[in-house]
Amino acid sequence: MTIKLDDGLDARPIALLVQEASQYTSQVYIEIDNKKINAKSIMGMMSLKLAGGEKLMVVTDGVDEGEAAQGIEAFFANR
Repeated sequence: MTIKLDDGLDARPIALLVQEASQYTSQVYIEIDNKKINAKSIMGMMSLKLAGGEKLMVVTDGVDEGEAAQGIEAFFANR
């Protein structure tokens, strides 16, 4: 996925992303530049400092992984 926000993700969008990821039982990770961060961790996500136009990978694992992947994809698509 590519981050479509011109300014990247600051505190508010990251908080919303963490809320989205936390709705799912599955593990949800964001991978970028050899870093794998738990998308349910506000501190971990803040440490990424995601910029607009950056490419990232969403990795989900668990009973609702498909739904989780779709939810995170929709989050980025609607930003």
